[in-house]
Amino acid sequence: MTEQIAGRLDFEVLRHAIEESDFEALTGLYADDAELRMVNKNCPPSMSSLLRGKAAIADLLHDICGREMTHHVEDEVIGEDRVAFNEVCEYPDGVKVLGATTMDLRDGKIVRQLNVEVWDE
Repeated sequence: MTEQIAGRLDFEVLRHAIEESDFEALTGLYADDAELRMVNKNCPPSMSSLLRGKAAIADLLHDICGREMTHHVEDEVIGEDRVAFNEVCEYPDGVKVLGATTMDLRDGKIVRQLNVEVWDE
């Protein structure tokens, strides 16, 4: 597979960190002042969840990476300072989650991220 670079972020490193639940590698891709907004059933657009700072995002990533589930990144679009992709996840009990993610980049780090998630019910 060829190296895919966006704003000096190696997308294949990001893909591997997500798909392997590599907390350390994933956390290392965020800028200290990063923001992550999540929209889902529990956090609709008018009350979305906003995490500010790498430490707050790391807490969430630690939880997610510690869950018994699979992650698969697909349909990526890679621009100079932005990437977007879909992430398909599945828990052992068969519950599936589909996420659409957009990330803004600065100096090879993620500075802003939007996740929109839908879950099986």
